[in-house]
Amino acid sequence: MPDSETPRRIKAVVFDLDGLMFNTEDIFNETGRLLLKRRGREMTPELLNQMMGRRAPEAFALMIAAHAMPESVEDLIEESRVLFTGLLEDRLAPMPGLFELLAHIESRKLPKAVATSSSRRYLEGILNQFQLLERFPLTLTAEDVTEGKPHPEIYLTAATRLGIEPEEMLVLEDSHTGTTAAVRARAVVVSIPHEHSRYQDFSHAAHIASRLDDPAVLRLLGVR
Repeated sequence: MPDSETPRRIKAVVFDLDGLMFNTEDIFNETGRLLLKRRGREMTPELLNQMMGRRAPEAFALMIAAHAMPESVEDLIEESRVLFTGLLEDRLAPMPGLFELLAHIESRKLPKAVATSSSRRYLEGILNQFQLLERFPLTLTAEDVTEGKPHPEIYLTAATRLGIEPEEMLVLEDSHTGTTAAVRARAVVVSIPHEHSRYQDFSHAAHIASRLDDPAVLRLLGVR
């Protein structure tokens, strides 16, 4: 949606998880790099962009195809899980503005949700580390949908579960894949790129912001 269009009043906010709420894309990037280094291969920016925002089976299928790897998707998922878990404890951190934005949303009593391509077990583990799980009554994960992002199913499901029209939902995303899913669902989308996604195409988003509590986000929530 172009900036010149006026969206409907926002009635709920839906967050992506990885790279949007937490710096997990840094850790995923390092995990993928180590996974490929073990095999004498390198993670390219092109492959990273293709994998970002997708469910694990789809992402690792892309890795296998790009490098003609003999391993199965399941084998790579398990190996990456071990690598990722080893890095997570010391490196996990919230993205800038997360808690400030949550305070604004909660002060306005707006419903909020998380819609992620990751698994439920993973989502709950991440949110629980920061006592956030109880602050999100609705969470949608890879297990809750048939189609992964960039298909709009997860955001259409979120709107239905929230009892609102998709056009009344503000979605916050950090990747082209996730932004595309939300735009296809007809949500109001603000993209917040980070180091690993800043060169992706976000021209279809309503706004591109620098952090979660960016003035563009707050204006959509009616915060002055």
